[in-house]
Amino acid sequence: MHDFPPMARFGGLIATDLRDVTSDPAALDSTGWWAVIADFEGAVVCARFADVRPATAADAPAPGRWSGPTPAAWRSSLDRDAYTAGVRRIRAYIAAGEVYQVNLCRVLTAPLPDPARADVDALSAVLALGNPAPYAGTVRLPAHGVEVATASPELYLRRAGRTVESGPIKGTGRTAEDLSEKDRAENVMIVDLVRNDLGRVCASGTVTVPALCAVEEHPGLVHLVSTVRGELAETHEKTAWADLLGATFPPGSVTGAPKSSALRIIDELETAPRGPYCGGIGWVDADRRTGELAVGIRTFWIDRAAPAGPVLRFGAGAGIIWDSDPDREWAETELKASRLLAVASGLHAASGGERR
Repeated sequence: MHDFPPMARFGGLIATDLRDVTSDPAALDSTGWWAVIADFEGAVVCARFADVRPATAADAPAPGRWSGPTPAAWRSSLDRDAYTAGVRRIRAYIAAGEVYQVNLCRVLTAPLPDPARADVDALSAVLALGNPAPYAGTVRLPAHGVEVATASPELYLRRAGRTVESGPIKGTGRTAEDLSEKDRAENVMIVDLVRNDLGRVCASGTVTVPALCAVEEHPGLVHLVSTVRGELAETHEKTAWADLLGATFPPGSVTGAPKSSALRIIDELETAPRGPYCGGIGWVDADRRTGELAVGIRTFWIDRAAPAGPVLRFGAGAGIIWDSDPDREWAETELKASRLLAVASGLHAASGGERR
């Protein structure tokens, strides 16, 4: 463990010299620069670092510090039969009027072939080559059970002073032509939920939708992405981050609508905790009142305390609505996972082509 000192890496910055670790999000409105990991289940780890600077080539992880599982080593918390049965169950709940949409996820797990060569920052470097992402990052706090590498394409919360913004993704295909009216309907549904969540802490009348259902290209797939923006009410300025998390967590795009009903159904159907997957991952500069948290999708995390020995975990899911086809939803989770698992195994070249 001593080979992996605490650090974080986001947006071209590297943070070292760990000073504080707390589970209280109120710290994010105090002073200093913080790395943040919020588990889907609600646990928050905030880590304050004293040395935060632009990363240079000298800060790159040493070659050979990542040895990943083979694609065949992964096991899913829900197999195909269980997942498609879950989709059918959600459709029954929708037919009964209990919910409109539910994000159904599965957690994939594989043993680490060489835990001593499992540096999560080196995994981030592999992901940056094979699957570059706008909200990529690393948080490495081994003593606190946090070793996370994300290649997230999705903005959960961005703050600059009183202005806050979210960028929910709903709708995924291999190409723009794959995106359907079902995808657009799902996106609009979640935008309404995010508007409502932000409206709980923003000044009346300030929540807007500058972009609705924009097509964004990412390695190997495309997404529909919307933007929701608002201005924090003055009463929430001093406690902005704790209030924002309280009003919006877990992110709407990875829960469903209404959120309370969706969370109840997720708890019923999913068999493994999501952990940092579908949570919030990012940084907060309390002094400048800025920060950026991604939705923890396309995210790997190391669990060194697993009963059978250290493992790597990864999550994949899909949004289920009345029009959902169970086999197509399973295929969407496979599409989201396959490229990332290949990258993490070292079988994907930087160009995006698979190594033979």
